[in-house]
Amino acid sequence: MSSLYFIAFKSLLTKEINRFTRIWLQTLVPPAITMSLYFVIFGSLIGQRIGTMSGFSYMEFIVPGLIMMSVITNSYSNVASSFFSSKFQGNVEELLVAPVPTWVIIAGYVGGGVTRGLLVGMIVTCLSMFFVKLQVFNLAVLVASVLCTSVLFSLGGLINAILAKTYDDISIIPNFVLTPLTYLGGVFYSLTLLPDFWQTVSKANPIVYMINTFRYGFLGVTDIPLVYSFGMILGFVVVLYSLAHWMISRGIGLRS
Repeated sequence: MSSLYFIAFKSLLTKEINRFTRIWLQTLVPPAITMSLYFVIFGSLIGQRIGTMSGFSYMEFIVPGLIMMSVITNSYSNVASSFFSSKFQGNVEELLVAPVPTWVIIAGYVGGGVTRGLLVGMIVTCLSMFFVKLQVFNLAVLVASVLCTSVLFSLGGLINAILAKTYDDISIIPNFVLTPLTYLGGVFYSLTLLPDFWQTVSKANPIVYMINTFRYGFLGVTDIPLVYSFGMILGFVVVLYSLAHWMISRGIGLRS
């Protein structure tokens, strides 16, 4: 990366970080409160009745999934709202005419989404320690899975913002696609509890691979082989990045 491109990337990234940290009461605190309620209701209250899951207490089992869920939603929403706001205000047109490559624009916005996603994930992780004693089985898998997942959903939020025509369009994917896929992605249960048919159907859900890979980093258990899971995640990253690059380069949804 040349010095000029690095300055452009740093400027975009700094803008994105300043944007969500200025309103931290709206961007960082609500996810922490929501996840704390999950810990209390599903972990402490319901978990005592469920018992163990895959050899661990129910609270230990769901904590990795809840952390990943917060990373996914915040990575996605940060880029979707920020890029659409820039598009709505006409700031994106300035980027398109500037001597800045498309990949730098993508990296700047995605970097902001990843930063917010990981920051919220760390906050939720710290809160979870009040409810359960966390262990780390494989740090490399843990870091790689959360980084790749955050990048993936930041790219997804970027594509959503490119295609959106109104602010209402920003909420369609999170409410009607992302939320159902997350709840059916193995956050609260193991795939081994499902009949064979529904196990096969669940494997069509990409979030299943991310939740299981992240859970392996903490607990060392997974319903899907790691190589297959990482292959799926990286494949989605490549596809979404290529799509976002093509759309921005062509000005689809950006030029009037």
